[in-house]
Amino acid sequence: SLRFASAGRLLHEIWHDKAATIGLAVIVLIILCAVFAQFIAPYDPAAQDLTARLAPPFWMERGSTAHLLGTDHLGRDILSRIIFGARASLLVAGSVVLLAGTFGTIMGLWAGFKGGQIDAIIMRLVDIQVALPALLLILLVISVVGSGLLTMIVVLSIANWMVYARLVRSVVLSVRQLEYIEAAEIIGCRPSRVMFAHVLPNIVPPLLTLAILEFTNIILAEAALSFLGLGVQPPATSWGLDVSNG
Repeated sequence: SLRFASAGRLLHEIWHDKAATIGLAVIVLIILCAVFAQFIAPYDPAAQDLTARLAPPFWMERGSTAHLLGTDHLGRDILSRIIFGARASLLVAGSVVLLAGTFGTIMGLWAGFKGGQIDAIIMRLVDIQVALPALLLILLVISVVGSGLLTMIVVLSIANWMVYARLVRSVVLSVRQLEYIEAAEIIGCRPSRVMFAHVLPNIVPPLLTLAILEFTNIILAEAALSFLGLGVQPPATSWGLDVSNG
C-alpha cells in the first residue's frame, strides 16, 4: 500500500507540472511505438519503392498522405523507419544502462564499503578509464572487433560503468558511518547483506537520476556510432543510421 501511495503522489506531482506531463507523454508514446512497431508502422521499414523515392512530407508540394513524412533515396517510408528505429535505439540504451549500472553499482558498493586497497585499486581503474576519450575508445574497439548490435551494447557498457561506480562510492562513504549501518554490523549481518539490504536501498534515488541522464547519453552515442557506420547495420534501422542515410 505504501508503494501505491508513493506512486500516486508521484503521478499527482507530475500531473501538476505541465512540462513533466508533456515529457512523460512523449516518452510513453516513443516506448509504445517501439514495442508495437509492427502494428503501428504503415509500411515495412525495409520495403523499397524506387518509383516513390525522395517523396517530400505530405504538407509540402508533391507530398502525399500515402507517405506522411515522405520517403528516402530508396523509396522506403520514413515514418515507418522512425518508428522501427526507436526499437533499436531504446534497446541499446536500456541494455547499456542495465549492464553498466549493475556492474558500476557493485564496484562502487565494494569500493566504498571495503575501503583500503580495494577502494584504491577500483578508483584508479575508474580514473584511468575516465582519462581516456570514451568515443575514441569505442570507435577503436568496434573497428577492430567488428560492428553489430551486441558488440555496441557491450562496448558502451564497458565505457560507462565508471560513472555509476563513482556516484555509488561517494554515497556509500557518506552513509557508511550512520547508526543503522553500524547497528546492522553489530548484530552480525554479513558485509554482503549490509551492502545490498541496507546500503543499496538508500542510494536508489540518485542512481535512478543518473540512469535517466545516462539513458539519453547512450541514445546519442548509439546514433553517433550508427551515423559512422559502426552501429546498427542495414537492413535493420535506428535513428542514427537514418540520419546517416539522410
